[in-house]
Amino acid sequence: MNSSAWFELRSGPGEAAFNMALDEALLEAMPRLGRPVLRFYSWSEPAASFGYFQKYAEIERLSLLRPLVRRPTGGGLVPHDADWTYSLTFPKAHLWYSLKAIESYRRVHEWIQAAFSILDVETTLAPKAQKDVPGQCFAGHERFDLLRQGQKIAGAAQRRRRDGLLIQGSVQPRGLGGRTTRAAWERAMCEAALVREGAEWAELAPDTALARRAQGLGEQKYAQADYNRKR
Repeated sequence: MNSSAWFELRSGPGEAAFNMALDEALLEAMPRLGRPVLRFYSWSEPAASFGYFQKYAEIERLSLLRPLVRRPTGGGLVPHDADWTYSLTFPKAHLWYSLKAIESYRRVHEWIQAAFSILDVETTLAPKAQKDVPGQCFAGHERFDLLRQGQKIAGAAQRRRRDGLLIQGSVQPRGLGGRTTRAAWERAMCEAALVREGAEWAELAPDTALARRAQGLGEQKYAQADYNRKR
């Protein structure tokens, strides 16, 4: 495959269920799309997402944000009241799919670190884990999380399936002290990928099949209490 061909998708604000659904629909579409997709998105209302394997009863005690939506990826509770959210999907034929989980985790945060460097925002990768509150993504940090002045500002979770690799990530701008903006960071992410990955960007316009699948997953899965409370 042409590893330099990448799609960019700026889908704007969406409801919690739709945001998760579109990421899964993109993962399912990897065999058809055949190239990585970097998606930037936001939330139409304050919400929180939590890891696929977490227990709902524990999560609802950890956050007052509602709705709560179970992600297709692992990881911990993430608040989405002001964050900069992104996802990456890779087809099986791409190098990223063959990486070990810890390697792809480190690599995505090195990419974000490079983007912040373009914006003259100094960050570091956490050398080891330091968890303050179990189950919360941004309470403490894991190895290779992105830190600014010792505080975690970026975390991610991932899932590999037969159709591809999905990485879902969040940047918490409160830790940046107003040093940059979402729009500038998104541009820097694409610029950094050009240097690091040789990415040649093309805009992805979701076709009817992708849009319908995302709508169906949103309504029939991620908006359903049975799914979100299944553990």
